[in-house]
Amino acid sequence: MREPTVVWAADYFQSYSVVGLLAVVGVLFVAVAFGAGRLLRPVVPTPEKLLTYECGVDPVGEGWAHTQVRYYVYAFLYVIFAVDSIFLFPWATVFAAPGYGATTLVEMFIFLGFLAVGLLYAYKKGVLAWT
Repeated sequence: MREPTVVWAADYFQSYSVVGLLAVVGVLFVAVAFGAGRLLRPVVPTPEKLLTYECGVDPVGEGWAHTQVRYYVYAFLYVIFAVDSIFLFPWATVFAAPGYGATTLVEMFIFLGFLAVGLLYAYKKGVLAWT
């Protein structure tokens, strides 16, 4: 008769063997698909095909593009408010629990106050004005 820990270990590794087998099948599927594509595609390089392009448009001018900083600022403000919403949802669930109401309310208003000060600073600096 086998030891109970040996039976448990065998069941444990058997469940992971299914995951491992699925991973191997997935990797093989991708490898076969790429290999078939490489073997079946026609290879006829021409100067037009070897030209670099972006989004189907032939390049014009130099390769460097100037991007205004305000786009990064808008992306940064979006990230800030996305993080704010991530904090607001758990706060709402804890706020409903008995005994946590006043403490969590004060903590969240402090957090929202910091965000409001940052937004007010961005507004005063003219960052939010789209020109």
